[in-house]
Amino acid sequence: MIFLAQPDAPASGTDLRARKSIAVTGGAGFLGSHLCRALVDRGHDVVCLDNFHTGSASNVEDLCARANFTLFAHDATLPFPDTLPRFDEIWNLACPASPVHYQSDRVRTLLVCCDGARRVIERARTDGAAVFHASTSEVYGDPEVHPQREDYVGHVNPIGPRACYDEGKRFVEALLTDAAEQYGIRLRMARIFNTYGPRMHPDDGRVVSNFVVQALRGEDLTVYGDGTQTRSFCYVDDLVAGFLALMAAETVSGPVNLGNPAEIPVEHLAETVVEMTGSRSAIVHRPLPVHDPRRRRPDIGRALAELGWRPRIGLREGLERTIHDFETRLAPRTPADPVALLAGLRPAFALAEARVS
Repeated sequence: MIFLAQPDAPASGTDLRARKSIAVTGGAGFLGSHLCRALVDRGHDVVCLDNFHTGSASNVEDLCARANFTLFAHDATLPFPDTLPRFDEIWNLACPASPVHYQSDRVRTLLVCCDGARRVIERARTDGAAVFHASTSEVYGDPEVHPQREDYVGHVNPIGPRACYDEGKRFVEALLTDAAEQYGIRLRMARIFNTYGPRMHPDDGRVVSNFVVQALRGEDLTVYGDGTQTRSFCYVDDLVAGFLALMAAETVSGPVNLGNPAEIPVEHLAETVVEMTGSRSAIVHRPLPVHDPRRRRPDIGRALAELGWRPRIGLREGLERTIHDFETRLAPRTPADPVALLAGLRPAFALAEARVS
């Protein structure tokens, strides 16, 4: 069953010559909701498709009051419903992206990767749509080359505990690349490095959300390993700006790294979060998970040269915004039911049902 929050009028002030019809799979997730907001703000007609497995209708609740935004409850492994309009662009973001979520059902994660991409290809061929794919730095695995360039083929265990995500994303890169060449689909792919910001899932197991939530709750901050392993953290607004620049680029081909090349030890991040939250939490160490990358840093030379893109928001500024968001959301409240939320967003919404074969 699909619930549709249907807009009833075009957005005012929109240049119809530049206006596009855009689908975003996984659009109610952390990254997807920020992307949807940016596209809606630019006057495009945006259809957000999400099954709310890791995303939440509350992430796009405010957008549902906008005339050029539609929220569809839909599983990315199924065909796009025939009731949806023709799309100019399809942005493929549907996949659990944190170890806690993607390892909870590894087979399902692999199927979301491969079947989700297949459905995107099918619809892109039917509509003549351009495709954007959100890939990941995890395709590099535990890298033996540092920093990581797009021409590095990676160091990935195909049967390890992270393989469902790492190899799933690698497969999708191959599938979309071949489909783009074989069927003439315009394709853009971003390899995303660690990203953080408002609307992160509080229990997703990512290092920034883990540390902020633990600090705000007065719990010990859990550092896996000795804390000297490094990550490079990109604020979500910077990443979305990179998405938009990449999709608009006329001549870019192949995957492009998008991330912040400022590399810091995980222990330093923990200390910074404790200091910025004013928490009395201690920092404790636990064994490093199997195949957890020791170093992760993007080479963004291509993004800078071909897109004119680089991150602009510093770590402390980004953390300040992220901490404030978590403080607001962790305050006690009654949990929202996604279906009830869709039904009650505004009286003008009509809930429609459709069947998917």
